[in-house]
Amino acid sequence: MRIEPIPAFADNYIWLLRQPQDPRVAVVDPGDAQPVLDYLAAQHLELTAILITHHHRDHIGGVAALQSAWPRAEVIAPEDPRIPGATHSVGDGERFRLEGLEIDLQVLAVPGHTSSHIAYLTAEADHPALFCGDTLFSVGCGRVFDGTVEQLAVSLRRIAALAPETRCYCAHEYTLENIGFARWVEPENPALAERALEAERLRAAQKPTVPTILASELATNPFLRVDQPEVMVAAERAAGHKLNGPTEIFAALRRWKDDDYD
Repeated sequence: MRIEPIPAFADNYIWLLRQPQDPRVAVVDPGDAQPVLDYLAAQHLELTAILITHHHRDHIGGVAALQSAWPRAEVIAPEDPRIPGATHSVGDGERFRLEGLEIDLQVLAVPGHTSSHIAYLTAEADHPALFCGDTLFSVGCGRVFDGTVEQLAVSLRRIAALAPETRCYCAHEYTLENIGFARWVEPENPALAERALEAERLRAAQKPTVPTILASELATNPFLRVDQPEVMVAAERAAGHKLNGPTEIFAALRRWKDDDYD
């Protein structure tokens, strides 16, 4: 399977899934239709499926226009009335195949950023891929909107438990910004310093910094490292009091980034 980024807006990525030498494709979270339509036309591709992770406009805004251009394309999404145009609703643990593409996917419920957020995990044993929307970012995580901090903490622990070789395809180019905050939390983390150099090199070459490997996130992402002593100390220092357990540490980190960094 090939996975290709289609840039949209200032910092979104719409992910395109295809098999080599096959014109049929699926896209994930098309917030804008025009970049997708232009890419399909330039590459002579046929849209057969649209995967949606959550209801925010920058993830669903292009669905109606894509359905108009490709009326046979199915739209797979979490069950949520805020997502118009869905042809199939899916929920946690559900497995399905993108017919024609021969791509098998599993649905993971990962609420927190929104109450109905889901992710899609491929079944490829050697190179699993996770399309995680705005739940996990490279060296960061999404803000809490209509979900809860507790939900997001649990969702990130669920992602952290996946195979370390999993490639995480998040929906935004936030790596350098997130590294800045992570270095507030762990200024002496050598893996984080290496990530910063690599991200700077990629962006200087106008290349995406994502997907990211889960093993790298476990070594650098403070929101996945709430059990690490330096992260715990930093979170308590920011909060100004003792914190009890990983969820409180996570909440303090998220509040710190919301209030002082973003």
